[in-house]
Amino acid sequence: MNSFSRLLKPRLPSAALGLTGEGVAVVSLDRRRDATLLVRRAGYVPLAEGLVRPNFDEPNVADAGELAAAVQALAASAGLHKRNRWSVALPEAATRTAILTLEGGTSTRAETEEMLRWKTERGFGTPVEELRVARERLRPDAQGRPRYLATAVRLSVLSEYEAVLSALGWHTGLILPRHMGEVWWLMRERAAAASPASDSLLVSTHHEGFTAVLLRNAQPLLVRSIVCEAEDRVDELYRFLLFYRDRVLTPSLDDDAPAADTVGRMMIAGDGIEHAEASAIIEETLNARPRLVTAADVRLALPSDELDFDAIAAPAGLAALAWA
Repeated sequence: MNSFSRLLKPRLPSAALGLTGEGVAVVSLDRRRDATLLVRRAGYVPLAEGLVRPNFDEPNVADAGELAAAVQALAASAGLHKRNRWSVALPEAATRTAILTLEGGTSTRAETEEMLRWKTERGFGTPVEELRVARERLRPDAQGRPRYLATAVRLSVLSEYEAVLSALGWHTGLILPRHMGEVWWLMRERAAAASPASDSLLVSTHHEGFTAVLLRNAQPLLVRSIVCEAEDRVDELYRFLLFYRDRVLTPSLDDDAPAADTVGRMMIAGDGIEHAEASAIIEETLNARPRLVTAADVRLALPSDELDFDAIAAPAGLAALAWA
């Protein structure tokens, strides 16, 4: 079972929509007998500036009718206009994700729920009554403390996107942040990795900053959503990796130490940070040279070289959950 087992209720749609502040993508997948996933149909269209302004606390959609028309036209051009069951990857800045750790013990389920409620409100800065929260229990940390992965979106923000989908007559099987779809590919790839013991890194960039997710044993170890200017992304990634090196890694990372148990694989989604740039930062901070995960590594067959894996990774990851 992966860390989203309770969030995923088969059978989920094999088509998904991915939204950002800059554009929208649609993907439909099929599965071959050898378990390879095939992109049957896909499309992307840029959105008018300001039509979608992803934000956790403020309205996101300037004109629901205009957005619905853009999505409908895209689905039609991709040959997906007859689809009415979709999963949806929401823009990163519209959502928040955190790992909640329970430091003290709780003796009853009610006490656990109360502690998680308090942690959720503290972590997201919002009363739980105003949020849609998805939560999944993770493995305990090194000290044996219970951990939970929590993702949240304001109900007022979610209702804006749901209004667009409702106008199209679409039914959603799953609505999650963009990075959840992207990180699934690292979970899928891990089983075939040359060094499955090493950690995996996702850097999902967007207009407002980036989200970094570190996986260990196919479960989230660290999640950071960082809001910053475009020119500060590289510096912020460097700081994140320093925290990982100094506070999380236990082996020594001097020149004579092996690169095992550090970042062995990475995936860079979005246009904010170049692959070579991220690799150089990881090598500088961790003395490791991670392998870039490609569509071929995760057994995803693209219809042509013109289709960029990074651009469709989020909706494709959610569509792939139809066979999870």
